[in-house]
Amino acid sequence: MKYRNVYFIGIGGIGMSAIARFCKFKGCSVSGYDRTPSELTRRLEAEGIGVHYDDDCSRIPEDREDTLVVYTPAVPDEFGELAYAREKGYKVIKRSRMLGELTRGESCLAVAGTHGKTTTSTMIAHILTEGGNGCSAFLGGISKNYGTNMLVSDTPVVVAEADEFDRSFLQLHPSTAVITSMDADHLDIYGDLEHVQQAFREFASQVSETLILKYGLPVASSDVQAKIFTYHFDNPSADFHSANLRLGDDGHYTYDLVYPGGTLSDIRVGAIGWVNVENSIAAAAVCLCRGMDAQKVRHALSSFEGVRRRLDVQVNRPGLCYIDDYAHHPAELRSAISSVRQVFPGRKITGVFQPHLYTRTRDFASGFAEALSLLDRLILLDIYPAREEPIEGVSSELIFKDVSCPEKLLVHKSGLMDLLSREDLDVLITLGAGDIDRFVPEITGMLEKR
Repeated sequence: MKYRNVYFIGIGGIGMSAIARFCKFKGCSVSGYDRTPSELTRRLEAEGIGVHYDDDCSRIPEDREDTLVVYTPAVPDEFGELAYAREKGYKVIKRSRMLGELTRGESCLAVAGTHGKTTTSTMIAHILTEGGNGCSAFLGGISKNYGTNMLVSDTPVVVAEADEFDRSFLQLHPSTAVITSMDADHLDIYGDLEHVQQAFREFASQVSETLILKYGLPVASSDVQAKIFTYHFDNPSADFHSANLRLGDDGHYTYDLVYPGGTLSDIRVGAIGWVNVENSIAAAAVCLCRGMDAQKVRHALSSFEGVRRRLDVQVNRPGLCYIDDYAHHPAELRSAISSVRQVFPGRKITGVFQPHLYTRTRDFASGFAEALSLLDRLILLDIYPAREEPIEGVSSELIFKDVSCPEKLLVHKSGLMDLLSREDLDVLITLGAGDIDRFVPEITGMLEKR
């Protein structure tokens, strides 16, 4: 690492915190700012990383020549610390550039996609750690196997989540990559679906060796230099797909993986839901294409415990189940709700959804309504604004009015716990990428007392 000090503006983000941890592991003095305390910032502080919550330029290390400032694009240009760092001549780079620098010279395995990338990248990292020679990994979620979003290893292999937001993934030049999905999202940046897909094709063109592509995505061999293999949940036309799928009483699937090298029988996926079967196929494809022993791949997938906030089972006993999920796009909601529906057929599913961003709500209101209509009962919260200012005429009502499930309620989050305490719940799922996760421990504690 060239710099002795690394200062992060937005250090509490899931991607930023992973890079911060890595820099500390490499011996740098690491500190930073975040807007509010969270579980992630508390853990960073416990690991010896200084975090503060006020816009205070004096916290940036004084040695400009030996300090690198890294910021997240969620921070506006006029933010005091960021403006100060630029004005005073510090080296200032975006998170995506930093990730690109850290993976340069390593064998980079990257996972891109508008959904599915966090679980798939975490599965790959787990397979390599459990059954291979290890890897370093920058993950977009907290691995339940390791309790962290960052793994370190002396093996020169890095697993990275390739984020399409702000075209960040174009900073990566992986040897192997997965593309899980190319749906319309971040239209405030891309404008339309065609520009989203074009960015993904540009990312694909930067992959040097092997591209594992979800079957049917609009990437042609002429777009890339890498060898393409396709995967799918169960389409036999894909190079990697499942066969003989079985659902166990515990909600976990077992399947046979059909792939160019033959059939790998009886893979039990350690995380619930059909969507995790598909994610596991992509992860297995990466590792098998790298020459990993098939039996080690199978064993590692069975010991995979999942990712926090991705179909994350909090309570599961006869007559009551509670699952938390990060889904914040219509396609993710459909995958999550349909996965839960298949695991718990005939049960009444109540979903609590917190929309994320005014622009995303505006752009996909009808898609959200269609996906949420798969529930038996919807509790819809106000929009979580994140980095955005309100947009006139955009509220959760845009979604709510078109939801057709049997029961629906529009509730302010301040009244959520009181409402849930009076509900006769069967299967409950909380959904969203905002601060709905702050309710998870309280909901879990309440349900465990029932």
